[in-house]
Amino acid sequence: MKKVTLKLTALVMLLGGAIAVNAQNINVVTSAVPFLRITPDTRSAGMGDIGIATSPDANSNFANIGRTPFSNSKASIAVNYSPWLRDLAVNDVFIASLAGFYKIDDQSAISASMRYFKLGQIQFTDQTGNDLQIYNPKEFAIDLGYSRKLSSKFGLGIAIRYINSNLSSGNFNGQNYKAGSSVAGDLHLYHHGAKENGQGFNWGLTLSNLGSKISYSSDATQKDYIPANIGLGATYTKVFDESNKITFGVDVNKLLVPTPPVLTGTNVTFDSTKLAEYRGRSVVSSWIRSFGDADGHLNEEIQEINIGAGAEYWYNNQFGFRAGYFYENKQKGNRKYITVGASVKYSIAALNFAYVFANGSGTTRNPLSNTYRFGLVFDFGGK
Repeated sequence: MKKVTLKLTALVMLLGGAIAVNAQNINVVTSAVPFLRITPDTRSAGMGDIGIATSPDANSNFANIGRTPFSNSKASIAVNYSPWLRDLAVNDVFIASLAGFYKIDDQSAISASMRYFKLGQIQFTDQTGNDLQIYNPKEFAIDLGYSRKLSSKFGLGIAIRYINSNLSSGNFNGQNYKAGSSVAGDLHLYHHGAKENGQGFNWGLTLSNLGSKISYSSDATQKDYIPANIGLGATYTKVFDESNKITFGVDVNKLLVPTPPVLTGTNVTFDSTKLAEYRGRSVVSSWIRSFGDADGHLNEEIQEINIGAGAEYWYNNQFGFRAGYFYENKQKGNRKYITVGASVKYSIAALNFAYVFANGSGTTRNPLSNTYRFGLVFDFGGK
């Protein structure tokens, strides 16, 4: 198992929340528990991380639970696994998920899911490089949801989520650190416009991770925002014949998290008043003000929108092939990558695979390069 050395100062910044450095106008909107922004669904990962308006399956819990009642299966279970940041030569970091649903009747369904993120073994050091302790950080989230058809075209889903983030424990430089926890909810809307054969236009609107701040210490002023998000997605499926169909889709997402104050000066100083105001906002106020609080005004708010686009082709409903692209503005994180994926179905089971292509080189190489995911989906009681 490879150790990852992390300076205590870096840990404090990680636990302390979002502060941006005014270097080349970079001002990344960050939050605690960023693992909730990782797409656990292997199928979605192969399509540029889209999933708000794709056809329903067990992984609908993660992207849009409102589509679950439109599934042709009575019940479904999915498991996904992905080694994480392998391009950084770490071999003990991974994200795994388990999800499933059961349709109570033709109108409604109950769902449950879990995400688990293991950050590997970390050697903590003080500011002078002296070893302090070895720790094994981990995070997880457990969801329970209910979804129902509002009509033959619309579905609505709600979910409640418990989040636990155990990044450190103990006393460092006089500050006690502990595992943080939060409770959040999702509200998802889905419009099913496709015909009986699957051809047509679907769209969805999601509000996710609407919940309380999280704290890793006893200091009440050090609570951090979780990644509340608003998303809009649409897909169109063209059915050529009984054996061939293709779906095109796009998702746009924006964090409902305040834009952090910008650090300035050669010694990286900041306005303590602005930082206190940033941390002191209520949760609801932070959601509302996230649409207009950036120093760059509307132009910068637009930069905070992430876009994913993808396509999925199925042959004989047994062999699936996917491709996609994810875009994030270079001032807001600069995540840009091409994805591909594939599926093989046999009887009630489907095996999914996804891969993120390498891009960049040297210091600009994307740490998500060469990331792959595996997934299994089991459908029961299909029509």
